[in-house]
Amino acid sequence: MKLTVVGCSGSFPSAGSACSSYLVEADGFRLLLDMGNGALGELQRHVGLYDLDAIFLSHLHADHCIDMCAYFVVRYYRFDGGRPASIPVYGPEGTEQRLTTAHADTPSDHAMGEVFDFHTLKSGSFEIGPFSVRTEKLCHPVDTFGIRVEHNGRALTYSGDTGTCEALAELAEGADLFLCEASFIHGKEDIPDLHLNGREAGEYAARAGAGRLVLTHIPPWTDAERNLADAREVYDGPVELAVPGAVYEI
Repeated sequence: MKLTVVGCSGSFPSAGSACSSYLVEADGFRLLLDMGNGALGELQRHVGLYDLDAIFLSHLHADHCIDMCAYFVVRYYRFDGGRPASIPVYGPEGTEQRLTTAHADTPSDHAMGEVFDFHTLKSGSFEIGPFSVRTEKLCHPVDTFGIRVEHNGRALTYSGDTGTCEALAELAEGADLFLCEASFIHGKEDIPDLHLNGREAGEYAARAGAGRLVLTHIPPWTDAERNLADAREVYDGPVELAVPGAVYEI
């Protein structure tokens, strides 16, 4: 598998990064994990507008899904070459309604469904193209799902947004790469069922025996280097900060 960081800023875009969006590729299949603020523009640096094969939306906060409204325009109103076939979109219950409301001026109440083939996420295992995936509901104020993507005996786990919970440890068990949010700073913010800090991300990576930890979803107002140092205190494996354009072969 090939993982490309499209955007990794938490909560709102930074001067140097769009919000959460990650491209996973294998066997010519392209799966996008989240499409937050600014992600659609950055995505075009890595793949054509009509070359995605499926989209996974971890949850319906704007910093993970709002650029789907712009992507609707790209697919619905395409003139040159005609409208493309609908693309599978895996998201929490109510994804179609959320995006329709956010766009606010679709031609009909069902226009989103004409270009996006919506699938409602639940905890469980299924196939997306060549990938075997497992999703688990995690701890966040809205329905949120982490995902484990496996291909040819290799595994990537993406946390989405979450506070501490047992399901995250299960998803990350033995993952070759653990892409984990670290929005908070250890000893500063402590809000249950909302976000992790760098130390907690490191603890989950250590507990899971993950091969590599990549910290992501760090808001511009958070000290990323401190989160990195906190993770390294509790996790002995390779750990780094996600940066736009970074590519990992898994």
